[in-house]
Amino acid sequence: MSATVIKLGSSIVADERGEVRGDVLERVCDQAAELYRDGRRIVLVTSGAIARGMNLMQLPMRPTAMDGLQAASAVGQGKLYRHYDELLAARGLKSAQVLLTFFDMSARSHYLNARQTLRTLIEWGVVPVINENDTTATDEITFGDNDFLAAQVAILLGASELLLLTDMDGLFTADPRESPGATLIPEVSDFRSVEALDIGMSKSPLGSGGMRSKVVAAEMATAAGIETVILNGTRPGTVLRAVAGEPEGTRFHSQAQRVSSFKLWLKYAKPSHGRLVVDAGAERALRERGTSLLPVGVVDVQGEFKAGDAVDVVTDGHAIGKGIVNYSAVELRRVKGLKTDAVRERMPRAAEEAVHRDYFVLD
Repeated sequence: MSATVIKLGSSIVADERGEVRGDVLERVCDQAAELYRDGRRIVLVTSGAIARGMNLMQLPMRPTAMDGLQAASAVGQGKLYRHYDELLAARGLKSAQVLLTFFDMSARSHYLNARQTLRTLIEWGVVPVINENDTTATDEITFGDNDFLAAQVAILLGASELLLLTDMDGLFTADPRESPGATLIPEVSDFRSVEALDIGMSKSPLGSGGMRSKVVAAEMATAAGIETVILNGTRPGTVLRAVAGEPEGTRFHSQAQRVSSFKLWLKYAKPSHGRLVVDAGAERALRERGTSLLPVGVVDVQGEFKAGDAVDVVTDGHAIGKGIVNYSAVELRRVKGLKTDAVRERMPRAAEEAVHRDYFVLD
């Protein structure tokens, strides 16, 4: 049974004072209930816990320290979920609060467990309401207004579509609030066409939200074959129109060349703990022939990591890809640049590949 993942950004959930936008949430839940009655299963990914906590505690401004942000989230989280639970229950739907951390996505066993739990809830006819567990997150490990989290949830569930709700009508050629001549982009098939656009924010999927992180989330989901739409969730009926395939917001079409969920997890969710600098021959082999990386192609080992960690593979200062390494940093420094026979002499039980091709993804 297909699932529709609907992500509600902070601007959808709460106003500038942190008050819940009850009318907006009611409209979204109305549409979610209608989709459910039509046979679709719904997953909601929400932001807004920190904003809600700030309002309840009457904080004059958003905290800057992590402990303040986590405390605000702890205050707001339960109250925010209660709104969803009451709205969905009034429409005949059961719900469950699910809090995930970046670690739940970056550790493969946790990732698989999260997938099974969510699948079970969906099979039971329950609507999962997912948020990041801000109270245990760190500065370095956050999802970025939950766009990245929503894409990961869509991928691990094999969702039919991902809807990213914001207070803008979609992706524009520039920020329409600053550039009156900016025009809406109705659809995107090639992500290279949006690289030069002035859409702001960090290119990192772990940034602090904004349109840039939504585009990255769309790139992640479409690489797994999941149609993605960025749309204005404050307007009535937009969710239903987007799911029906009608023109609404900016639609990102699924990419022809599919990437496995494992490699998407590796590329976007598993943190890197070091870098392997490789020679030109190894780069060609990785890019053009899709081979494994052998120790002979490694010219430098940077950082400290264990076997099984993810590492970035680079050459001449630019990235080639990312993979799971079969050696620790200490071991690989002993055998870098050596052919297989020489590696076996020093480490008889060592793997032949520094990074196996099945555990490597190109940038």
